[in-house]
Amino acid sequence: MKTVLFACVHNAGRSQMAAAWFNALSDPSRARAISAGTEPGPRVHPEVLAAMTEEGIDLSAVKPQRLTDALASQATLLVTMGCGEVCPVVPGLRREDWPLEDPKGKPVGRVREIRDEVRARVAELVAREGWAAPRTDEQGRSGAR
Repeated sequence: MKTVLFACVHNAGRSQMAAAWFNALSDPSRARAISAGTEPGPRVHPEVLAAMTEEGIDLSAVKPQRLTDALASQATLLVTMGCGEVCPVVPGLRREDWPLEDPKGKPVGRVREIRDEVRARVAELVAREGWAAPRTDEQGRSGAR
């Protein structure tokens, strides 16, 4: 079982979207995602909740969490979400950085664009690593393709 850790500063936007998409698109017997932040916010940004709900993913019960050594030790891959110099670094952990705009406070149209870019990057990662979930008819008709 591989674990991907999506991390940003507040763990209230990009990293939450990425972990949710990853868990929707990957085979749970092969890989899973978690997310965390170096300075977690109090809740997932409302505009992110709304954009993900449009895709059938409910993040309303998710609470941002702090990136700890214990959490990082579970991971196989760390994906930072374009947070520049304040992005976390975990020695010895394979890392990718996805330079993505923070959706906080953005208009709904821009948040949807960021959401869709996150989904595309996650889908590429899942396919590249061989972690894709077997497709079903339901996945083929929904946004969780």
